[in-house]
Amino acid sequence: MAVVEVKNLTKRYGKHTAVEGLSFSVESGQIYGFLGPNGAGKSTTMNIMTGYLASSGGEVLINGHDMMREPEEAKKCIGYLPEVPPVYPDMTVREYLQFAAELKGILKKERKQQIAEVMELTKVTEVSERLIKNLSKGYRQRVGLAQAILGEPDVIILDEPMVGLDPRQIIEMRDLIRALGKKHTVILSSHILSEVSAVCDHIMIISDGRLVASDSPEGLQRLIQGSSSLEAVVKATIQQIREVIDTIEAVAGMEEKPSHMPDCVMVSIRTKDNADIREELSMKLYERKLPIMGMSMQEHSLEDIFLELTERQEEDAKADNKEEDKHDSDI
Repeated sequence: MAVVEVKNLTKRYGKHTAVEGLSFSVESGQIYGFLGPNGAGKSTTMNIMTGYLASSGGEVLINGHDMMREPEEAKKCIGYLPEVPPVYPDMTVREYLQFAAELKGILKKERKQQIAEVMELTKVTEVSERLIKNLSKGYRQRVGLAQAILGEPDVIILDEPMVGLDPRQIIEMRDLIRALGKKHTVILSSHILSEVSAVCDHIMIISDGRLVASDSPEGLQRLIQGSSSLEAVVKATIQQIREVIDTIEAVAGMEEKPSHMPDCVMVSIRTKDNADIREELSMKLYERKLPIMGMSMQEHSLEDIFLELTERQEEDAKADNKEEDKHDSDI
């Protein structure tokens, strides 16, 4: 069941389009990664989804409630942690969470227990009586997260939750997000690939305000034709290797790489539909008496996929702009 539906979302600032025709849905009980380079439109989209910003077009439905027409009902279903946690530095942690609970309309008889539960979950109980301004960046982020999950919202939206954290704090935040994913639907935005691949069940890649891919981490690896490649070091010339490669139908392309072994050539061979050509290649090189000094399968990482998809989107956008400019000049 979709708890969040974004339909043809658009946001313009004058002539600049931050988000264009963005559509996706979020299913219940999963952790979604919203991935893209800086300036891709992630924060703009999240601000619209949470009602902090009005869209120029399209709609956002949270549990069936339209964010524009039923903002109060829609916002009750959302917990939101912006990139900069919305904390008050001169309050203690407990005072701030009590204030947040009042704003969210949590019944007075339930506030104490809920505050205790979210402090325990985010591990800020031990600093509950300290002023927020005296806390580290990591603890302030935890307090902001505690605020987001007060009221037990169905959907928790986290905008760059690990920015500025040290390696240990990042690991702790990952554990927290995984724990949240057991009870809530979580949408996590980031431009850091390792964060997303470490915790998310599903990844959406956005570039120039448009969705360029949406799938599981494993599914994304299959999006690129020849998503695996074979690296081989052969005692031969590049011409001899090309002659062998040209006889193998499953090969999609080949690239020469520097080899540190004397009289050897290293090549990276892309195959069609993840074909495994090791046996065929070995036999054909043996027939020509070309010794194989090393061979290994290489899979595209999430970084490779991210770069290829976003670069492809940038190239398409440039082509569209050139076409528009040509059309304008013709007119």
